[in-house]
Amino acid sequence: MTKPIVAIPADIRSFDGATWHAAQHQYLRAALNAAGVMAFIIPAFEEGYDTDAILDRVDGLLVSGSASNVHPSLYGAEASDKDGPFDPARDATSLPLIRRAIDRAIPMLAICRGIQELNVALGGSLASEIQEQPGIWDHRRPEGVDRDGMYAVRQSVHVKEGSCIAGILGPGEVRVNSLHRQAIARTAPRLQVEATAEDGTVEAVSVIDAKAFAVGVQWHPEYWAETDKPSNKLFAAFGDAVRAYAAGKLPAIPAQAIA
Repeated sequence: MTKPIVAIPADIRSFDGATWHAAQHQYLRAALNAAGVMAFIIPAFEEGYDTDAILDRVDGLLVSGSASNVHPSLYGAEASDKDGPFDPARDATSLPLIRRAIDRAIPMLAICRGIQELNVALGGSLASEIQEQPGIWDHRRPEGVDRDGMYAVRQSVHVKEGSCIAGILGPGEVRVNSLHRQAIARTAPRLQVEATAEDGTVEAVSVIDAKAFAVGVQWHPEYWAETDKPSNKLFAAFGDAVRAYAAGKLPAIPAQAIA
């Protein structure tokens, strides 16, 4: 049996004067080695997409993190320089895919920028530069360390008892690698908060009325998905949901059977 396939919306990147549709290696590797699924990178365009045509051909949606932020106009706020950088093509690609995947009960895991896109897609808002708010810790990446040090597991989050993630990781304290300067401000009505940092920052959500796996986390389980137990469990659960969805799809009818 062939591996099921998940879609990963691309980021727009510029190298040597050329525009690229790109996804970080860690997400693709985690999908393959921890979730046990194949990943297709979905190009990012601001218009012209047929969202259902994409979702017809995949068995899950993995919405990755990124260096860019969701444009504030999408949640009713004015943009300032400190809110960037932005990637409008990524926004225009990811948000419709998120909403339609939920409607179609296609399993979804949203990470970092992904959880923020999920919140905005369902009517929530975001807060920028959260470290400047009273009582909120500095969740940004530490300076003067290599990439492994940047993504080191160093922070505790509290997973709520009875939540979807508690069913995967267990309730209570879990150590994660969360690094971000934006976070959920107003939680979308269709989202349930699943985990919070010690300062109250939302670190995980699930879609309340979803008919399939639909979870978002602010931390980065993809980075240590093969070696960190909680990260591996989260990707494994996503992979199980993707395989269940793929197994339940109607088989394609061979062309010769139609003729």
